[in-house]
Amino acid sequence: MGGPEVHLPIQQSELSLELRALSAVLWHAVTVILTIFAIAAFFSARRKNADLGIIMIAVQVGFAGLFVYYGLALLGTLWLMPQWIIFLAISVVMGIGVIREKRA
Repeated sequence: MGGPEVHLPIQQSELSLELRALSAVLWHAVTVILTIFAIAAFFSARRKNADLGIIMIAVQVGFAGLFVYYGLALLGTLWLMPQWIIFLAISVVMGIGVIREKRA
């Protein structure tokens, strides 16, 4: 679900150099975003910041939506790209935290 079995075939394909470069940038940009989110979640758990939580939830729900849309539209199933599950699960857990923080 995001290992070299996806990235390497794209990079070794006959696609144009521009498409392979764009694919590599997007591939690694997701890694950067997820790394920053993990760090932000760590700090947010220690220093309450509901606004940061809401932004992180919105981005992750957006990611989940993309996996759901393209899974259904192009693949006809949600189960070949189940990453949407973890993005929604994290959003739910963070949402509970944001709600509790706002109530406090």
